Amino acid sequence: MRRRTSVLLAGTAAVATVLVIGASSATGSSARPTDRVTLMSAGPQAVPQGAVQSAPAALPDRFLQFDKRARRAVADAQKNGADISLTILDRVSGRMLNTGDPAAFPIASVTKLFIADDLLMQTAQRRARLSPQDRHGLEVMLRSSDDLPADDFWTRGGGNAIVKRVSDRYKLAKTTAPYNGDWWNTMSTTADLVRYYDMLLDGTGGLPREQADLIMSNLSASTPQGADGYPQRFGIPDGLSAEPVAVKQGWMCCWGVDDQVHVSTGVVGPDRRYVVAVASLQPVDEAAARNTLTQVLKTVFPGGQI
Repeated sequence: MRRRTSVLLAGTAAVATVLVIGASSATGSSARPTDRVTLMSAGPQAVPQGAVQSAPAALPDRFLQFDKRARRAVADAQKNGADISLTILDRVSGRMLNTGDPAAFPIASVTKLFIADDLLMQTAQRRARLSPQDRHGLEVMLRSSDDLPADDFWTRGGGNAIVKRVSDRYKLAKTTAPYNGDWWNTMSTTADLVRYYDMLLDGTGGLPREQADLIMSNLSASTPQGADGYPQRFGIPDGLSAEPVAVKQGWMCCWGVDDQVHVSTGVVGPDRRYVVAVASLQPVDEAAARNTLTQVLKTVFPGGQI
């Protein structure tokens, strides 16, 4: 991701200053609407007369453990001057954990997900044609976060209209087009980004399965370094190193005055059960900012696994 200074409008700056302030905000878990959860049931089983069955030992509540560790992770990051936003979704149970302020933040190169999604939707609807060169550009944009094809696709797709179309299809209530037309200044939340992945995977966002699989296969092949040479293993890849992941990363400087913006989003596990999105703003150097974001997930997921 290019590191360009983002010039804020006065009103935008006020919002951005508090956007992912996770240090003093509440942490909690919630469930998605019940129509998104499939329940399994079984009839009663016969028990021999006189037999006594002891109740099975209660399994630890995984999300309760996530919640406790997330609180600690946010507090530790605050000590280093970082503001954190974190969302975790269990796609099987429908439970979701949110830590941090729900306000929107600039998602930098994570916008390339929306650019790819819109391009592939236009192609599926025969409103656009994907040439071999376009296909290659799409792949390096998703795997290595190459800016050049993103610039091209953004212009061809109508710029801000791309974000509007995608946010409408996925019902991303807090996702908005960039105030100045630069794709890297697209605003969203970790909750919206998690919703995007969830709906991409189950097809409810409208993108056909073949196109959704193309996005996910490229995210699974994310390269250790971006096309510009920037290390992009921070956050999910290094924080959940014992799990298979498919990720899209974002980074830029400087938001506001001197905040480094780092965003790590993706799907975790061999069955794509978990979706994770984490973001940080921190007025430090790039390496320190990457380490902070990775350490948040290492605290939440000891041993690098869920």
